[in-house]
Amino acid sequence: MEKRIETYYHGLYEAAAVLNSTRQIRDILHSIVEIVAKRVDAKGCSLMLLSRNKRVLSHVASFGLSEGYRTKGPVLSDKSLAEALAGKVVNVLHASDDDRIQYPEEARKEGIASILSVPMMLRDEIVGVIRVYTAEPRQFTIDDIYFIGAVANLGAIALENCKLYRTLKKDYETFRREYFTHIGEDRAW
Repeated sequence: MEKRIETYYHGLYEAAAVLNSTRQIRDILHSIVEIVAKRVDAKGCSLMLLSRNKRVLSHVASFGLSEGYRTKGPVLSDKSLAEALAGKVVNVLHASDDDRIQYPEEARKEGIASILSVPMMLRDEIVGVIRVYTAEPRQFTIDDIYFIGAVANLGAIALENCKLYRTLKKDYETFRREYFTHIGEDRAW
């Protein structure tokens, strides 16, 4: 048990270091799903963001999943572990037999036995989910859930930081353009 917790501390450190090292959000999100999959010893992991209309989840980063599985069709928020979008952690022991799974046959073909879906929260808003996939049926522990939840929240913070950085950069460029246009007008007098 202690070894597992130590593994999770190292995983959190890795995720925080990735957040602090680059501004490329795609690289950050891909690193996050890889860290989660490896640290919880899972077949794969995906990070899906909720569309603006809150109807569709889109894969934006994944690790250990085939292209065919990631592009199997639209993941509808009300048909695919909807409880996670209500803020609950969802642990599916047998994905191919669970009514909450939108694509059970594709999960079986991919070799997925269990799925854990953890909401990504930014303040009080759910922006997406991190899903962990295992090849063998698995009941995730509370330590697994806390680790994945912490990393999911770091991912949400990374998304917000990226958004704020882009806004700041845009505002700076606008200010700079207006300032130098104004200076140029003053010199023309």
